[in-house]
Amino acid sequence: MINHIWGLMAHPDREWQQIRGEEETISHMYLTHVLILAAVPAVSAYIGTTQVGWAHTAGGAAVKLTEASALPLTVLSYLTMLVGVAIMGLFIHWMSKTYDARPTLTQCVVFAAYTATPLFIGGLAALYPSIWLGMAVGTAAVCYTAYLLYVGLPTFMNIPKEEGFVFASSVLAVGLVVLVAIMAVTVILWGIGIGPVYTS
Repeated sequence: MINHIWGLMAHPDREWQQIRGEEETISHMYLTHVLILAAVPAVSAYIGTTQVGWAHTAGGAAVKLTEASALPLTVLSYLTMLVGVAIMGLFIHWMSKTYDARPTLTQCVVFAAYTATPLFIGGLAALYPSIWLGMAVGTAAVCYTAYLLYVGLPTFMNIPKEEGFVFASSVLAVGLVVLVAIMAVTVILWGIGIGPVYTS
């Protein structure tokens, strides 16, 4: 796993070819990659919101979440990321038929998981809750995820780059829709009482 993460950061095109050539299963991919990396932003956010908190003013007391309210939010966000990878893998598999690519469902889930790696790692920024830090790291993570998607899809699916660009754009659009849907569900959950409780 570590070798692939480093390879995707250093030489993504070559690394995608190597990943495609491996025999991987969905269960092994989740056990060795997704379950571990998806925990990074979830655990970081839990620590950041319950132990570090946000400062209202310079020198003011930090505002934190209670551990009891942060824990279910952490679990829900973790499960959402696990499901999100699977949904994106299913969509990539479904869309691949349009572009004469014939990847297996397993290959599509693997591709989705590795593409999301920068987003998972960027979650470390949640250790220090700050809107500016979160925006900066989040923007960088999204940009590199999009880069991996556009570079990797033609290679991984073994299709022309022109088709790969359109395919990747479709995947990116669906990813944004999934993100908006997650945000909508979050608002609904907060509305029915499953939301953050701040320490006094």
